[in-house]
Amino acid sequence: MAPLPKRRVSSGRRDRRRAHDALKSRNLTVCSNCGSVRLPHTVCSSCGYYKGREVIEVEKDKRAE
Repeated sequence: MAPLPKRRVSSGRRDRRRAHDALKSRNLTVCSNCGSVRLPHTVCSSCGYYKGREVIEVEKDKRAE
């Protein structure tokens, strides 16, 4: 036989255990070059800039957005 709990877990104890399970929102920053929202410490996908300098070349039609 498998072991079974001796007593029922109260709802308060159960909810305190689940207190850290909530999803956290992503930490987003604003690009200093184009103003679009991006993840921190990453190259901006809309303009290709990181820390004030161009890192990757982005097509012109994508920059217009």
